[in-house]
Amino acid sequence: MPRLPHSMLAFALVAGAIVFMAPAAPVAAETKPLVATASAHDVPTTVQRLQEAVAARGAKVAATVDHAAAAKAEGLSLRPTVLIMFGNPKLGTPLMQSAQTAGLDLPLRVLVWEDASGATQIGYLPPAVLAARHGISDRDEIVEKMTAALAAVTAEAAAR
Repeated sequence: MPRLPHSMLAFALVAGAIVFMAPAAPVAAETKPLVATASAHDVPTTVQRLQEAVAARGAKVAATVDHAAAAKAEGLSLRPTVLIMFGNPKLGTPLMQSAQTAGLDLPLRVLVWEDASGATQIGYLPPAVLAARHGISDRDEIVEKMTAALAAVTAEAAAR
């Protein structure tokens, strides 16, 4: 087998490392913006209103993650930031039947946070991002229902 000169071998190794370390091209749907809106309330009130809006629609809150409290417990500082995870198996299960990996992004998540100016924001990634990420193309009606539900509960939580 022929031997490569050291300079060619070094070039091949560097080129291979660059290709290996380069990020994968993003899926087009993943580049869609975050859906976010300002809330008329502080973070705790917005979180409570969101949880109530979720429950009123028959979905269940699976978890509440207070990122600021976790940071504080470790001696770190973070403006109020709370993640609410919720879902309805009648909507989430069909997505997982199409692609079980959708379970990585379910239940749905909404983040409520205080921005740098002190305003409360409420936001989420569009369900179309979830569907595209997992290659789900046979559940458009479910994705539309999830989109409408997220828009409704976040609007209700943020409204005066």
